[in-house]
This record gives sequence, C-alpha cells and structure tokens, in this order.
Amino acid sequence: MTATFRRLDNRFGGGHSRATTTITNYLTSTVTPMLKDAAGKAAARDELLAAAAELHQVAGWIAFDVGNAAEGQRRLRDALKLSQDAGDDALEAEMLAAMSHHAAFNGAPEVAVDMALAARRTSKRSGLAALQAEAAVLEAHGHALQRNSSACFAALREAERAFERFSPGIGPTWLNYFDSAYLSAKFAHVFLNLGHATEAEQFARRSLAMTDGYERGRLFNTALLASTLADQGRVEEACAEGAAAVRMSGHVRSVRGGAYLADVGRRLGPHRTDDRVRGLYAQMDAVGVPTPAQR
Repeated sequence: MTATFRRLDNRFGGGHSRATTTITNYLTSTVTPMLKDAAGKAAARDELLAAAAELHQVAGWIAFDVGNAAEGQRRLRDALKLSQDAGDDALEAEMLAAMSHHAAFNGAPEVAVDMALAARRTSKRSGLAALQAEAAVLEAHGHALQRNSSACFAALREAERAFERFSPGIGPTWLNYFDSAYLSAKFAHVFLNLGHATEAEQFARRSLAMTDGYERGRLFNTALLASTLADQGRVEEACAEGAAAVRMSGHVRSVRGGAYLADVGRRLGPHRTDDRVRGLYAQMDAVGVPTPAQR
C-alpha cells in the first residue's frame, strides 16, 4: 500500500483521487489496529513499526502537497516516533530530513537547519552516504535562506564529499529516489536563494536528467529552471520553461507545484510589461496560479 501511494503521489501529486482521505482511512482502519495487535510480538514488531513509519511519511508528504501543513507536520512527527521505536536510524534520519525540507519550504530556515543537523547526526549512525548527502544539502539550504554563505558552502562541501561515497542501489528501497538529479535540484535551490542564478541554472538543468515516474518532481525542477533564467533576465527562455511547467501542472495536482510556478511569475515581475511575460501570466491565470499582474 505504501508503494502504491508513493507511486501515485510522485506521478500525479498529493491531490490525486482523494488521496488524503484514502490514506487516512487506511491508517485508521488497518495500520493502527495492526500496531496494537503487534505490541507483544517482538519478532515482527520492529519491521511493522518501520513499515508504518514509511506510510505515515507518505501521508505527510501528501498532506503538504495539498496545502495542509499542520496535518503534514503531525504525520511526520508520527513517522519519526515510529522510526525511533523501531530502532531504524536510516528511517529516523529520513524523517528529520523531510521535516527540514518542509520547514525551508514554509519559510522557517532556523527550524530547517536544526532538523537538518539532527538528520546529519542520525544519518552518520545509519552509514548511508545518500542520507548524509541529503542532510548536508538541506542544512545548506537553510543557511542559504538565512544568507549565511560561509556555513552554507561548508555544508555543500560536506554534501559533495558524502555523494562521492554514494553507490546507487545501496540502501532500503524507499531511498531509491535519491540520485544525482535529486541532489542537483537541491543544489540549484541553494544557489538560487544565495542569489547565484548562473550556478543555480547549471544544477537545475542537471536535475532534469531524472528517471521516469517523478512527474511532480519534473514540474518542480522545470519551474526551478525557469526561475534561474528569470533572475538572469533571460526572459524568452524563462517564459518557455515556465510555459512547459504550466502544461505539466495540468496532469499534477500539487499546491507546492503552484508555489513553484508563482515563484517564476514573481521573478519575472520586473518584465511584466513584456508581451512574452504577459502571455505566460495569462497561462498561469488560467490554471489558478497568482501572478504580479493580478495585484
């Protein structure tokens, strides 16, 4: 069930086919009773706790993706507690990393750094280079949002060192999303928040070399590329990539996707009188994405 929900979430976004209600009902009707029944069965208990943690994490991502931050935070806290009860350092680090990611997205860089540092400590115990690289780049993102360049670049160097030790296919199946494209997207965010649009563009382009099945991520990364181009004043290219991302949004139901598109529109604001920008704004308006022209 977790694999099914995760696959649908990555492909169609958290708003697909009443996903929030469906996964909540499954957790309540099936998973919670299983956990209660397994309380005295030590042999299977840790495995079941870890499986439940994974599903709570997916529920958290889905909630965030439909704009329900409070529910998303609650689900991730539940996932963290289950991971700790299972004694699974890798899962615990993954939940802390997810908390850092969402804190950064929701404009809480101090929390993002704190969660990333906790993830780094736990990921070292797991011995998984992928988790160590992810935690380090999330720390860098939090520092970038605080404009702390020295701490940011130190964390990026640590992410690079960890990635050099990374071997694809090593680790649990839930970590299969992690690869060079994933890490490149994180680097692009960091450089964009630091105001280094040229470097951000390079990483944003690399992030698009992603595997199939991650259509929502492709929407995010395409919009990210458009934002890096907009910051460089490359209006025509930014509008082309922005329009491509708008078309993708027709197949992905994601509040976060809308936020990425709105960021493109905001960064193109200085050029709002340009016909190309006005054309893109019209496309954004048609799918409900707010633009500077509406204000």
